[in-house]
Amino acid sequence: MSSISSNRRALAALGKLRIIGGSLRGSKLAVVDFEGLRPTPDRVRETLFNWLAPYMAGARCLDLFAGTGALGIEALSRGAAQVDFIERDARLAQTLRENLVRLRQQSGRVRCADASAVLREPPAQPCDLVFLDPPFASNLWDESARLLEANAWLAPAALVYVESPLEQALQLPSAWQLHREGRAGAVRYALYRRSAKLAAS
Repeated sequence: MSSISSNRRALAALGKLRIIGGSLRGSKLAVVDFEGLRPTPDRVRETLFNWLAPYMAGARCLDLFAGTGALGIEALSRGAAQVDFIERDARLAQTLRENLVRLRQQSGRVRCADASAVLREPPAQPCDLVFLDPPFASNLWDESARLLEANAWLAPAALVYVESPLEQALQLPSAWQLHREGRAGAVRYALYRRSAKLAAS
């Protein structure tokens, strides 16, 4: 597919997603037509960011499997200091970059790379908040969680948002303590708080 054709498709889809709160409230995100792309619904994002409201100001965030980048851009809109977006597909990554430029978000950095490969590297700084929402067909929750812990990606009291199929059995680190959870159709969404004490034990 040519870049012109891809851009036209992205622009045609402009408005399918909107930022629902913060300084960018009401802003539209261009979305490319991509098989398996499953943006977090508005209602779920609204609930999640109500949970996160006390923690957003100045947070360093990681949006793994970023896709549209809606979660990370929502975080920037609500006061996050920095969001690193990891997206393997070049088209999705490029559309995300274009959205950040159009929205004048200089604190968002996009890396076109495999998330598991990135997590095997040490981070420049640990993250305060991680969005973990891989493609549902990938079964990458457990591996991603293990790598986040093993390679010091998480700040001592980091928060991790996990979105998964309702029936998916997750094997998450014992240091991740469930903070809040909800359900939307066949999807479970949950916010975990990391316990440095449990991580050290």
